[in-house]
Parts: sequence; C-alpha cells; structure tokens
Amino acid sequence: MHAWRGHSFGPPEILVWEEVDDPPLAEGEVRIEVAASAINFPDVLFTAGAHQVRPTPPFIPGFEVAGVVVESREPSLPPGARVAATLPGSGGYATHVIAGPRTTYALPAGMPFEDGAALTITYQTGHFALHRRAGLQPGDTVLVHAGAGGVGSAAIQIAKAAGATVIATAGGREKVAVCRALGADVAIDYRSEDFVAVVKDHTSGRGADIVFDPVGGDVFDRSTKCIAFEGRILVIGFASGHFPAARANHLLVKNYAVIGFYWGTYSRAEPALTRRVQDELYALHGRGAIKPLISSVRPMAEARAAMAAVTSRATTGKVVLTNAR
Repeated sequence: MHAWRGHSFGPPEILVWEEVDDPPLAEGEVRIEVAASAINFPDVLFTAGAHQVRPTPPFIPGFEVAGVVVESREPSLPPGARVAATLPGSGGYATHVIAGPRTTYALPAGMPFEDGAALTITYQTGHFALHRRAGLQPGDTVLVHAGAGGVGSAAIQIAKAAGATVIATAGGREKVAVCRALGADVAIDYRSEDFVAVVKDHTSGRGADIVFDPVGGDVFDRSTKCIAFEGRILVIGFASGHFPAARANHLLVKNYAVIGFYWGTYSRAEPALTRRVQDELYALHGRGAIKPLISSVRPMAEARAAMAAVTSRATTGKVVLTNAR
C-alpha cells in the first residue's frame, strides 16, 4: 500500500507519499481499498501535533473513508462489500486501510463513495451533539456557527430535519448563500453583522435554545449573550485556535448549560450508539433530508494542497480525496 505519512509534526507540506508495509489483519478486521477519503479540519491539527490525539510519527492522517473490502476476517463484511469506515486511530490518506467491525458500515445501494466518506464523523457529530447531548426538539431555535463548514453544514441539515428553526453564521456572501441553500432560515455574515443582535431580534429577545459552536474563542463568549433561558451551548471544537472559559456566575444567573462533545470518545466508548446513529443518518439520506455538501473532489495526489485549502477557509462543506480505481 501507499500513504501520505508524516515523520514529524508541521503543516501539510511535511507529508510524504511513500510505500508502507501492509499490516496483517486481526480477527474481526477488514482491509479496505480506499476509493474516497474525506478531509476534516482536525486532520490539519493531527498533522501539526495539535489534535486531542497526538500520534507517534510516522503517522498517516485521515479519519473517514469509503471503499471496497478486499480482505476480510469478519463474516458480516465479505470481500467485495461497499463500505464506509471511521478510523479513530487515523490512516485514511492511503490506498488501503484496516478497520474493525464496530466502525465499518455497509453503504446503502447506490450511495457514491464520496458521499459515504463524508457522511460519517461530521454527521455523527451533528446528530449526537444536537439530539443526545442537547436534547433537540421540534420548534427549537438552533444557532449554528461556521454553517458553511464541514460540521456546520451537517448540523444545519440535521437540525432542519428535526423540525428546528436554524440561524447560521458564516464569513462572506458566498458562504451565507451556502447556508441558506442548506436550509438555514436565517443566515448571518459575521464579518458585517452582529449575530447577537440578529438572534435576539429573530427570537423576540429570547435567544437561541441551542448554540452549535465549532469555533470557540470570541464566538463562544458572544454566544453567551444570546442564549435562551435553559439553553444549551454545545462545545464542538476550537477552529479559532482559542479555548474559551465559561463564566460560572453567568451560567448560574442565566440558567443555561455548556455541554462538550468529542466524537472520538463516543466512537471508543459507545460503538453500538454510533452504529445506530449511522443507520439513522443513512435513513435521512435515503429520504433526501440530508446530503453531504462536497465542494471539491480531488485526487489523493493533491492531499497536501487540499488540506491547505481547508486550513485557509477557502472551501465549503467537505473536500474529498479519491484514489483511481
């Protein structure tokens, strides 16, 4: 097999395309010929050594793939099966990966590999965070930050599918238009508008029931100014690079909750739940309620440039890498 490997931490340019020994299969594992590998912003952090999971070099980035099983020690996933897989230990920027049965999912008939790769981690994150952690109900008002990004675009669709009113923020007219196309009822250009004022105006002063925040920093701080009584702020990530600090006295007086969500912990601790959620996502996709926003499909050879584009915020939704088959 071949893969993009990092022998030290740094920007995407440190990755090297090289031949790698094929690791043996353990009982219950499958070897997948990778057709598509989705890029996530955490891949950049992983490569830089700044992710919650810090690998030991040499390492291969990439947490979600789709492809065909070519070797199997798991009867339920025979050779030839079309699958998607999440890789808690990374490894997706490659021609082949090894995955276990707990995080490998048979693709619905007709689903493109690109959709299959992009419809796992970010959509599981949106579903788990909104439904399980925040208790999303029909009629709730959900404020989604970075709505044109990978996890934000998933959150907009999942919230709308559940009957929520969605207010989304994004940077620039083009990304605001993307949020509206995804179903956002209100889309705010944070570069020129104050989202706090817009949320209060749209909710008659009440505020958002749920805030979905993958940005952190000042965005989190300002979100506390427009959270509703008994509202929930979901801490999804820190794309801003700054970790906010919740003010306990403000939590007490306004009666709202700050709730963390990290997909990797659920993947390890609750694999049965992640499978159930993935089945629900496939059902939503089959009904046309959700569909991954894929702004670019690029060959695996362009992985470093594609990662740099994601880092520069020049993309929307997901960027997917493909291997020739």
